Amino acid sequence: MLGVFTALSSRQAAYLGVSLVIGMIAREYVRAYVTAKLGDPTPRLWGRLTLNPKQWFDPFGSGILPALILILWAGSPYRPPPIAYAKPAALDPNYLRRGDRDVLIASLAGPLANLLLGSLAGLVRQIGLGLEANLAVNAFVFTNISLFVFHLMPIPGLDGARILARYLPVRARAVYTNLDQYLVLFILAIVFLLPAPVLAIVDALTNAVCGIVAGGPCRA
Repeated sequence: MLGVFTALSSRQAAYLGVSLVIGMIAREYVRAYVTAKLGDPTPRLWGRLTLNPKQWFDPFGSGILPALILILWAGSPYRPPPIAYAKPAALDPNYLRRGDRDVLIASLAGPLANLLLGSLAGLVRQIGLGLEANLAVNAFVFTNISLFVFHLMPIPGLDGARILARYLPVRARAVYTNLDQYLVLFILAIVFLLPAPVLAIVDALTNAVCGIVAGGPCRA
C-alpha cells in the first residue's frame, strides 16, 4: 500500500511540475505582451516578449522553490500549493499612457492568464476522463488556479502587492514597494517556516475557484 501511495504521489508531483512550467510560461508571456501593448517597451528591451523561460527564470522563485514543493508532494504529508514566481516584471510606469489604470491591467494580466488556463482545463475535467488523465488534468487545474490566487496575494514582490500599492498614500507606497527586495524571505517564512494562515487562505481560495471553474475542489 505504501508503494502504491508513493508511486501516486510521484506521478502527482510530476504532473504538477509540468503544469508549473506551462503556467509560468503563459503568465510571464501574457504579462509582457499586455505591458508592451499598453505602451511600455521595457518587456521587449529586456527580451521578455518570448516563450523562452530563460528570460524570466529566477534561481529561487522558479527553481529552488518549486523543486522543494514538488519534493514534498512526492514523499511528504506536508503539501504546499504548487507555486512559483519569476524575475521582477519588466514594467516602467512612466511609459504607460493611463498611469495607475494601466499598471493595474498589466499586473492582472499574468494571474488572469493562469485563471483562463485553469478554467479551460476545468471544463475538460468535468467531461469525465480516465483515472490517469484525470490526475494530470486536475494537477493542471490546481496549479494554474494556485498561481492565480497566490500572485494576487498582497505579498511584496507579487502582482497583488503591486496592485495594492497603487491605492496607498505616497509614503506608504514607497515603503511597501521597497519590501519587494525581501520576497525570498517572505516566501521562505510563508511556505516553510510559518505556513499558516497564508497557505490556508491560498488553499481555501484555490478550492473555491476550482469549485466554480472545475465543478469541485482541486485538493481534497
